[in-house]
Amino acid sequence: MRFPKIFLILAALLALSACERQEAAPVTGESAGPPAFGDTLIMGSIGDASNLLPVLASDSASSDINGLVYNGLVRYDKEFNIEGELAESWDISPDNLTFTFHLRKGVRWHDGTPFTSADVLYTYQLYVDPNTPTAYAERYLLVKKAEAPDPYTFQVTYEQPLATALISWAMQVLPKHLLEGTEITKSPLSRKPVGTGPFRFAEWVPGEKIVLEANPDYFEGTPYIKRVVYRIIPDQSTMFLELQSGGLDHMGLNPIQYSTQTDTLAFNRRFKKYRYPASSYTYLGYNLRRPLFQDVRVRQALGFAINKQELIDGVLLGLGQVATGPYKPQTWPHNPNVARYPYDPERARKLLAEAGWRDSDGDGVLDREGKPLAFTIVTNQGNDQRIKTGEIIQRRFKEVGVDVKLRVIEWASFLKEFINPGNFDATILGWTIPPDPDGYNVWHGSKTKLGELNFINYQNPEVDDLLDRGRRTLDQAERKKIYDRFQEILAEEQPYCFLYVPDALPVVASRFRGIEPAPAGIMHNFIRWYVPRDEQKYTR
Repeated sequence: MRFPKIFLILAALLALSACERQEAAPVTGESAGPPAFGDTLIMGSIGDASNLLPVLASDSASSDINGLVYNGLVRYDKEFNIEGELAESWDISPDNLTFTFHLRKGVRWHDGTPFTSADVLYTYQLYVDPNTPTAYAERYLLVKKAEAPDPYTFQVTYEQPLATALISWAMQVLPKHLLEGTEITKSPLSRKPVGTGPFRFAEWVPGEKIVLEANPDYFEGTPYIKRVVYRIIPDQSTMFLELQSGGLDHMGLNPIQYSTQTDTLAFNRRFKKYRYPASSYTYLGYNLRRPLFQDVRVRQALGFAINKQELIDGVLLGLGQVATGPYKPQTWPHNPNVARYPYDPERARKLLAEAGWRDSDGDGVLDREGKPLAFTIVTNQGNDQRIKTGEIIQRRFKEVGVDVKLRVIEWASFLKEFINPGNFDATILGWTIPPDPDGYNVWHGSKTKLGELNFINYQNPEVDDLLDRGRRTLDQAERKKIYDRFQEILAEEQPYCFLYVPDALPVVASRFRGIEPAPAGIMHNFIRWYVPRDEQKYTR
């Protein structure tokens, strides 16, 4: 079944463990009626989408929408196994260099035009075009030859084996007939997308809502839910009030909402709560273009000055775990034996002193050559967890003589004016963790240009070599060794201070049935969610 792809950014979401569980009281009438078509699901979104052409988008809000509008050749199933989507099947040559995809017949774009292999070839060519400002070209530039020998066959050949070759063709395919010959950055499809997916674009009111409607011609069957509305509500407290008042059917709860504000019989009659380890981590990232952060002793000292367990207890209310690197604990790529940074303010002070920072004027702020040890952390508006994390870190840094300001910025401006151009000192952000550990786009030294994902400008030749080898190695045991070493270097150099892996805490109105918690979360079978006829709330 089709489910939305999550941002960003690509890194490698590792299969969630079996501890995923439904945290809901039994709902009266669970079997009240058979699957029925109709009703509307209203979802809360902190941020508005930025671009509904997947080749240009790099934010989670856009990704959520695009995941319902478009399809790839392949996808992950609920257990993170690769299965076909627009491709019915595929063949791989014995040398693992040539992939031949056999495409579904009868698939149509939302405007009625037939989907063919020419669309796949065009999308590939768009990604590798140097004039396309995309962050995702790298894996497609490794293709030696791509061709569409007939309307339902697409074939690619690589110079060398690529571990992520097959899943890279989860790339969402774009309509050649609407884009060819146009300037991609000026295409109206950025605002009014046309895909092959289970939902069609209906309306976008910037800053207010995005509306999708079920595609009656979808090749896997018409979704039961007739309409999906993403309401943009930048404040999570306001969003929760909307949920309680009936203005929303689905949102992600924060830990306080999950633990204390929803623990009533009345709430549990109206909604179901779910809890499972999120496929994401939160980090404090340092802009390595800034001279202050080019001294590894400063970055390590800041790691020792942060009490990560305090963050988990105070921000997440215990609903999460400490992060030590870019992979989720208890998954095969994760290396548990890397250097750790337990809370140790004395050690932080010692490292800062070694780096030449001392309080020469007794004002409580360290200084060097007449300049105070001061910088600004930026994070995005609407994410209370990141803001509270920043406030706690700010206090802890002050205790070791570091003067930090926290600046909270509206999401679109945050990306456009600060993160993408590298106009920041440090930032509190998060990445999703895709199932494959290839972190090339986030960590490789070649991915630091405007709009690319290594926006902290991390440069390490050994890491670059490891990332190159990791994506070329097919044996999992050998890849494990490569990515273990990669994590050791990150832990030592601390370009990020990895903070925590939170629990995902989604809530859904209880009238929706067919929800099936799985390692991939709850959205993997979204087109099979339904509301019994006599419980439907929206009829138009």
